[in-house]
Amino acid sequence: MDFNDIQSAWDSDQPKKVVLPTTLEKLQSANTPLDKIKKNLKNEFYYQVVSIVFLGLIPFILPDFPVKAIVSFYLMFAIFVAVCIYYLVKLYLFYKRLTKTTLNAKDSLYETYFDIRINMELYKTFGFALTPFVVLFTIWLLFYQLPDAGGLLSGDINNMALAILFFSVVFSILIMGLALEWWVRHFYGKYADQLRKVIDTLKEE
Repeated sequence: MDFNDIQSAWDSDQPKKVVLPTTLEKLQSANTPLDKIKKNLKNEFYYQVVSIVFLGLIPFILPDFPVKAIVSFYLMFAIFVAVCIYYLVKLYLFYKRLTKTTLNAKDSLYETYFDIRINMELYKTFGFALTPFVVLFTIWLLFYQLPDAGGLLSGDINNMALAILFFSVVFSILIMGLALEWWVRHFYGKYADQLRKVIDTLKEE
């Protein structure tokens, strides 16, 4: 058997399904949006923790904070912290999964993409879960700062004031919802779309 025969036999033994260089380059290019998502997630985790600590120190920061309001404030704050811990642990575990991700195959890229999408929805849920606390804190602040706001709890409030309060709460929730959608889209959604484009190009091969 001469050299050409040996080369032909070698070529016939090679597997038919091989990863082309272009495919490898596309998988490697997906690491760029993934790195940006990890960076944003890490930074935001720290911001969230700092924000929670700052909120907890409000009674000590504000000089005219009413002493009689401290107990009710920390009651709401305790529930707020419990909700934050639940979601922050979920997001932290998501971040740890991303740090261990290696995009060296189509399957891992698919799994990572859908994991990102699922946790984007989790993040939105986190934001909406905090919305009632904003409403409650606003009412609480009005009750302790405005002399005529005691009617909110006693029921001694006219229809006009009740309507203003109702629409203010609805409007605030809608604004927060839109802001949350923009935030998730800006810091995570556009990078998830880039991963999706890589997946779509891999399907065409």
